[in-house]
Amino acid sequence: LFRSMDLQRVGFAAEAIAKFVAERTGVQIRVVRPPNYTVPLLILLALGVIGLLAYFTRIDVSFLYSTTNWGYVALCVIFAMSSGQMWNQIRGPPFAHRDPNSGQTVYIHSSSQFQFVAESYIIMALHAGISLGWIFLTEVSPLARDSKTKRITSIAGLLLVVGLFSLLLAVFRSKYGGYPYRFLL
Repeated sequence: LFRSMDLQRVGFAAEAIAKFVAERTGVQIRVVRPPNYTVPLLILLALGVIGLLAYFTRIDVSFLYSTTNWGYVALCVIFAMSSGQMWNQIRGPPFAHRDPNSGQTVYIHSSSQFQFVAESYIIMALHAGISLGWIFLTEVSPLARDSKTKRITSIAGLLLVVGLFSLLLAVFRSKYGGYPYRFLL
């Protein structure tokens, strides 16, 4: 009448045991897990240690007042979030995939409903390169002393923006088949 639970197959998880009991007896067992405070406590501990070290060693904290440094931090967060890195953290996709037909490793998934971790890194690098091109055009080029350096940094910035934006559109078009726009590729 009653079968024993196959622990090799379903494991020792509380949810699996509750499901087994509910299937056999009809009694629903609600599994309640307490919140995990480990990560916030470790972050607070690390910040506290860094703060105490900065206080006792009299480290110069003028870098906190630099808008350039905060701009770099903001750009890194934007690159990570716009590339789909948070989706990767939530869903846990594979890094890449080997195509069974051709045997080649695929880094960009063809569906718009899925992505690989490598695809996020590629998109992040494309966004960073485009931003670097804009920085060359708007910040580095005007600071150049002679016209030759100005021309080189302007052309480098323009090539970065145009080339990488074209690649970004090509990746987007490969994922969304009906996307009508293209640039160079």
